[in-house]
Amino acid sequence: MNVALIIAGGVGGRMKQDIPKQFLNIYDKPVLIYTLECFQNHPSIDAIYVSCLKGWENILQAYAKQFNITKLKGIIPSSSTPQESIYNGLLAIRKDGYKDEDLVLVHDGIRPLLSEEIISDNIRVCKEQGNAITIIPCVEVMAYTEDQLTSDKIILRDNLKRTQTPQTFPLGKFIEVHENAIKKGVTNTTASVSLFIEMGEKVYFAVGSEKNVKLTTTDDIDIFKALLKVEESSWIKR
Repeated sequence: MNVALIIAGGVGGRMKQDIPKQFLNIYDKPVLIYTLECFQNHPSIDAIYVSCLKGWENILQAYAKQFNITKLKGIIPSSSTPQESIYNGLLAIRKDGYKDEDLVLVHDGIRPLLSEEIISDNIRVCKEQGNAITIIPCVEVMAYTEDQLTSDKIILRDNLKRTQTPQTFPLGKFIEVHENAIKKGVTNTTASVSLFIEMGEKVYFAVGSEKNVKLTTTDDIDIFKALLKVEESSWIKR
């Protein structure tokens, strides 16, 4: 079984909007629904769980019904940190009877242009290697700085990769790593890839895309709108 765990607990402070960015309406549809549809429409995804911003659970449930997100099986109130939100989501998935060998694809609720290819490659790589981290090449020149104002050192970009979500792990291993982290006092990592590496685990790469944009600023919203308008983009499956 393949389960999507969508993290949608942000308040959207950098977006400077009254509505959390995952609930912003773009062409009469909330951002989060675009994200959920990516998993709803993928034939290999069996269920969807959402770690949702507290107080917005009923709104999400109503939207899911309106847009026919039938794979949505659980909504878990978000916690104070992304790490805790993911862990609580994993426990909810296990409580519902999923097995340790079932795969969990953790994904940002504000990455709404996820392609079918990326989901499929995550599942493939995780089955073959034990986990999967969505990555894209680093194409810019990377300058190292300590004062945030100047640099006298360039980092070789061929040795760098930019991580995205989804990030995919077997449920049992995922919970085990989280519990080991808690025992060691590691409680505030912002991404699962960081947690696994900090816990001494090797991670494996799956294909990503520049179009798999994370909606962090208003500029990102403009990019999202533009991509939605490009009818030639056959990778957007609705």
